[in-house]
Amino acid sequence: MTTMKILHELLDRIPESDWEEVRQVLEKHLSKHDPVLRAFLNAPEDDEPESEEERAAVEEAYEELKSGKDLPHEEVKKRLLGPS
Repeated sequence: MTTMKILHELLDRIPESDWEEVRQVLEKHLSKHDPVLRAFLNAPEDDEPESEEERAAVEEAYEELKSGKDLPHEEVKKRLLGPS
């Protein structure tokens, strides 16, 4: 039996309640071979303090969302890229 078949059989036997844990383990293993993902996972935490201007911009964006002034994704694409 090939290794791939063994792996498929093992996956088929995993209870659904454990799927998320197994997915995380597999992704962690695969990240060792993906330089972009490895760089992302090993990147330092952003420790730069948020400026008053950034804080105000975030607050403004939340207020727009609450008031219904936000735009659907398709409308944003149309405005940025023009009609398709």
